[in-house]
Amino acid sequence: MALEELKKAGKVIAGMRQTIKAIENNTALAVYIARDAEDKVTSPAIRYCMEKDIPLFYVDTMVELGKACNIKVGAAMAAILTE
Repeated sequence: MALEELKKAGKVIAGMRQTIKAIENNTALAVYIARDAEDKVTSPAIRYCMEKDIPLFYVDTMVELGKACNIKVGAAMAAILTE
């Protein structure tokens, strides 16, 4: 269900740097993390989401998350942004 929201969202970003920046700038409405991404990559985003009460969803693979973001490569994380 949550992945469908990402696919339908108007403004989406993918990638570690962009996602963390969106969390820090309070423009991320929800964050998606690939379960097969390295912990050292995902742990800062997870921690920031918990601190800021941003909904966090997990996707099985980076490939699946990349496809949901309509990109041709895998993504460790992604976010739905405020309009």
